Amino acid sequence: MQRPRRTANGAQRPAAGFTLIELLIVVAIVGILAAVAYPAYTDYVQRSRITEATATMNDMRVRMEQYFQDNRTYANAAACGVADPPFNAGESSFQVQCAGADANGYTLNANGNGAKGMGAFQYRLVVNAGGVTRSTVGVPAGWALPAPNTCWAVRKAGKCS
Repeated sequence: MQRPRRTANGAQRPAAGFTLIELLIVVAIVGILAAVAYPAYTDYVQRSRITEATATMNDMRVRMEQYFQDNRTYANAAACGVADPPFNAGESSFQVQCAGADANGYTLNANGNGAKGMGAFQYRLVVNAGGVTRSTVGVPAGWALPAPNTCWAVRKAGKCS
């Protein structure tokens, strides 16, 4: 119960404000919400950054197929026929590189940028006469590799897109 206080003209009115227990309850509720929301948010951010890797690898695959149509080979002096996508360590979450090419196929690797919290993520795309193979090479602790590993993991449980 609030104690009345006197105004300038002598009338009584109840004290305004919050009690300490009310403030502690609000702080506890905010703390619980933050404990649940922050991990969910960071997981969401990681999953959104994975799409950068998969989109860049798919874009490079299209450019490699265009190169093959023009030259009838994927190789260009023991490298991929097209340049690796640009990588800016301050902005890019993944660095996509050609790991090798020959006349009939190539391998692309996407390595996570540690500065963006993606350092443990590694994805691979292999194109050869046998077809296209996608695989998840590395994921951080708490994440699972897909089983079978024939796709790019985009969720902690190892689920693929």
